[in-house]
Amino acid sequence: MNYEELLAARNSNRRNETRLHIGEYYRQQTDGKYRGVVDVRQDMQDNIVFCEALKHEAESNPQLLNPHQLHYQTVVEHGDVTRLLLETGTFMSVEQAISENPAVVVEKYFATNLLQGLVEVTSYLHSQGVRHICFSPKTVFVRKGDMQVLLLSHGSYYLAMSDQNALYGDDAKFVAPEVLNHGTIDDRCDIYSIGRFMQEIFTHSETPVEFKRVLKKAVSDAPEDRYERPEDMMKELKKWRDGRQTLIAIGIAAVIALICVGVYMDMMPETTKVDYVKAAPRLSTDDLIEDGYDPALDLGVAPADSVTDEDRQKQRDYEAKAEAIFRKNYEKEADRILSKIYNKDYMSNSEKQFLSQSQSTIEELMQIQQQMGKDAGLTLERSQLIASEIIDRITNQKKQEMGGTNSRGVQLPK
Repeated sequence: MNYEELLAARNSNRRNETRLHIGEYYRQQTDGKYRGVVDVRQDMQDNIVFCEALKHEAESNPQLLNPHQLHYQTVVEHGDVTRLLLETGTFMSVEQAISENPAVVVEKYFATNLLQGLVEVTSYLHSQGVRHICFSPKTVFVRKGDMQVLLLSHGSYYLAMSDQNALYGDDAKFVAPEVLNHGTIDDRCDIYSIGRFMQEIFTHSETPVEFKRVLKKAVSDAPEDRYERPEDMMKELKKWRDGRQTLIAIGIAAVIALICVGVYMDMMPETTKVDYVKAAPRLSTDDLIEDGYDPALDLGVAPADSVTDEDRQKQRDYEAKAEAIFRKNYEKEADRILSKIYNKDYMSNSEKQFLSQSQSTIEELMQIQQQMGKDAGLTLERSQLIASEIIDRITNQKKQEMGGTNSRGVQLPK
């Protein structure tokens, strides 16, 4: 979504927009509450195959009883389903979840839990004769808070459509080749799509070794070279991970054993035959310098210019990313904290009460700034500078929203 689309979405009270193969998902505010909505694709309203498939899926949706399955109600106009109203909850696509917090990808169990959720729901769908077909960061949802995997619409209902590429658009790269080519389709098409989805998750981070091995087999072009069932994929991952941990444990044990042997040998008494050796003449410092002795090089001191431009660029990129994460998280907390005093209740209080509350708010902002700056690896001076910019901007914004000031200079609510 570009900047203009984002502004348009905000003006229409839409949040968490993402494109599915059946339409556009977003959260819309109604009577002060947000609810998930899918507007069915307008360009498919005249496609009889698509409309019939959508009706069939809507009829089957209530029977898919699984914690990872999203349910919905349909809005029918002139005999056609035009909108889906999702069950209560706060859902967002994996793409948006990573966009809001890029660091979540490198969390210890994020990728494993994501794959485990996909395997569980896919195994259930296969037992019901349903295949999801296209797992992509746009079409796989997670619940805000516990990050539980959730699926909405499944591609096997739309296999009768002649042009699968047109149905999935940019997400067609996550669809198995046999689906796009109208070949023989079985459960292994979902194995392929899950593999492509997980590879996309690791696009901006290092893929663990055990994931590389499993995903390479999952995305094989020939279906017979892939795993037969989603459970086999998860078992293989756990096997490689357990083997890797065993090797690490063996390596650690070997190092400890060598250290113990070394300590034991050092403690053993040793008889050494000492021969008389005439001492070599001592060289003066001047003699060493005359012989070409360079203290900086010979003592292992690296010159400052030994640091490459690539290393400096990596450091700058890391610092920029850390600042971006700090700005985003601190802006959210600052807005929440400043809202405590810039509202109708506190702005109408006496000047003494207002100043007292302002002081406690400033202390809370400073504590959060120091903690978030430390977590992001920023210096105290840098985090203070960024925090000051954010606080000034949010404060001015809230003052404009509240209206004028009274005789004491305290902002009054509109």
